[in-house]
Amino acid sequence: MEQKWWTLIAVCVGIFMLLIDITVVNVALPSIQRSLHASFSDLQWVVNAYALMLAALLLTAGSLADLFGRKRIFSIGLVIFTAASLTCALAQSPLMLNVSRAVQGIGGAVMLATSLALIAEAFRGRDRAAAFAVYGAVIGAAVAVGPLVGGALTSGLGWRWIFFVNVPIGVGAFALTLRTVAESRDPGATRIDWAGLVSFSGALFLLVYGLIQANSAGWGSAEIIGCFAGAVALLGAFVIAERVQQRPMFDLTLLRRPAFAGASIVGFALSASMFALFLYLTLYIQNVLRFSPFQAGLRFLPMTLLLFFVSPLAGRLTTRVPIRALLAAGLLAVAGALVLMSGLSASSSWTHLLPGFILGGIGIGIVNPPLASTAVGVVPYHRSGMASGINNTFRQTGTATGIAALGAVFQHELTVRTLSGLRHAGQLGAVAHVAHGQLGASLASGSAQTLSGKLGPAARAALDHSFRVAFTGALNEILLIAAAIALVGAIGGLVLVRRSDFIAQPGADAAPAAA
Repeated sequence: MEQKWWTLIAVCVGIFMLLIDITVVNVALPSIQRSLHASFSDLQWVVNAYALMLAALLLTAGSLADLFGRKRIFSIGLVIFTAASLTCALAQSPLMLNVSRAVQGIGGAVMLATSLALIAEAFRGRDRAAAFAVYGAVIGAAVAVGPLVGGALTSGLGWRWIFFVNVPIGVGAFALTLRTVAESRDPGATRIDWAGLVSFSGALFLLVYGLIQANSAGWGSAEIIGCFAGAVALLGAFVIAERVQQRPMFDLTLLRRPAFAGASIVGFALSASMFALFLYLTLYIQNVLRFSPFQAGLRFLPMTLLLFFVSPLAGRLTTRVPIRALLAAGLLAVAGALVLMSGLSASSSWTHLLPGFILGGIGIGIVNPPLASTAVGVVPYHRSGMASGINNTFRQTGTATGIAALGAVFQHELTVRTLSGLRHAGQLGAVAHVAHGQLGASLASGSAQTLSGKLGPAARAALDHSFRVAFTGALNEILLIAAAIALVGAIGGLVLVRRSDFIAQPGADAAPAAA
């Protein structure tokens, strides 16, 4: 077998491990909550600590890869990710788990930033299109089997095994990378953009932290206003830092290319809509509908299996169908899927979600391959590490901010609607007494089930019914918000992605279809 195909296998094994970890964690969150006595905010950080570090360090990781060698940096990322997976599995508190998840995100950032660059360096022409199709299929496979594997491991062996499973995969991927992947780098790379790293990561952290903590601390509190003001100031500093450097980690001039800007918008919108919703859909299926982790994983299969089968088809279509048409059609399908999922009521069954799961799987599968090829297709191939890092940064930023922003709306609506239901049932005083005057905070932190066990029959029935009604109502709200985000992304991709922005790569004999 040619070396380039071994490179593809090594990269895909690493990326499969990285991405499956996201989906298996979603299914295990309710079990983690019970085991570690975690609050709703803690659960958000289980996902966001990982996504935040991915987003914050992808740009720097891309620069490191261009400077020191993509194979070397990818291998280091594998080691960090594998070691952090082990500490996640051994975590004894929410804080330990979330710190380990953050370290895991560092390794994931290094791997993700270099993955597309390694493929782009190894492949040209039609083989590159085929490689991107395989890459997209691997992404689909990770998403497809993740919920089922996560559910099976959590139900059978416990949630810690969703992290233990990464250890042998990581060791195998590391050995394969050392033996088969050729080294490559950008000969023009000179140094690391520390000013950009500090300002961007600081801005993103303050924004996400402010969104997650706003409901408990108060939107008008000095802490939250300070977070948002600091995020704006640091983002401004980041823009200035990138504009004054000759070799910035985020080349802002790329955003002048409509196709690159469009791909960035599409990546952000997809993650901030559908992928951000996975956390809340999982909580609904397990905490409201009372399915086990394995049963929840089975319910996600219609979406994830379709994603797996549609991705390679979409990859082959990139040379025949205009890229912008694929991106727009995929995100329109995602928006439609989210609308189909809305309209939930307290009496709804999981089949209410089924049409949306089917359409959503098709939509995500259509978007992923052309999005990957666009990210590196509009820059010279020797800057592909930087380009893939930027595109993945937008995707992970979308996940982190989407979970935080939608979570802020969700928590507020859940609390207000539950209190209203209890007041209507005449049980607000009884429940508030058991909560020691902290009912709103208890509901916002996801402690309704704990409170329910301490109540008498009438108050328990009122709380359970009010919470169920409130949960589905709050979920409907964020489903529609997410649909609007996906629609904006579809419009951005359709309007901005143009054939003229793509750069012919050395040895290329096939290019994306003309718009």
